[in-house]
Amino acid sequence: MKQTALITGATSGIGWAAAKTLARHEIRLILCGRRQDRLDQLHSELSAFTDVLTLNFDVRDRDEVSEAISSIPEAFKQIDILINNAGNAHGLDPIQDGQLDDWDAMIDINVKGLLYVSKAVIPQMVSRGSGHVINIGSSAGKEVYPKGNVYCASKHAVLALTDGMRIDLNPYGIKVSAINPGMVETEFSEVRFKGDPDANKVYKGYKALQAEDIAEIIYFTISRPPHVNIADLLVFPTAQANSVTVKKDL
Repeated sequence: MKQTALITGATSGIGWAAAKTLARHEIRLILCGRRQDRLDQLHSELSAFTDVLTLNFDVRDRDEVSEAISSIPEAFKQIDILINNAGNAHGLDPIQDGQLDDWDAMIDINVKGLLYVSKAVIPQMVSRGSGHVINIGSSAGKEVYPKGNVYCASKHAVLALTDGMRIDLNPYGIKVSAINPGMVETEFSEVRFKGDPDANKVYKGYKALQAEDIAEIIYFTISRPPHVNIADLLVFPTAQANSVTVKKDL
């Protein structure tokens, strides 16, 4: 029987790449996101490889999350793999100049959104006694860098929640993994820099990780034997040593 994976934030970046990678391995997909046009594009492209269901909702809205997960048809009801990928970063202000709307967006998506989706999906894994939860964290969850304050805090929270999930779900045989990328070339910086041209400079002068690199790691993580759990994985591009040390060939 094919496994079924639910991926949040599937309409761009790592989520988009993960959907394509898992489809090639014939894993059935429930793809979630806020941009219906991109969900439609994925459905059209990936249906040739596997069964695909799309759900259009905002992870920040717990009622939308509950309604969307409850609406899943019987053929997709058994979710074997949950990939909590939806996340964002807003702003690069020192703490004293931080924008409250930016803080709310990061906490609501990176932390509360992850919790809302997990709450909607994990109970069925518990009742079955099997499943795999993968939380996409960040190297920012391992260290704090200048002007990273609330974003780093939100990703530290993701790692704490991952560890807590692993403990609480251990009696039920459910795997829980954290995958923590460093610098990945996606729309991430465009959102964070709010349209500032400097966003284009973030990935200049070195080879950043690509979304496809993380997608392959996700597949490796879920394809380990039943007795193997990749609990916590940190991955950098070769040029990156930590959040502030990057070798650039300018």
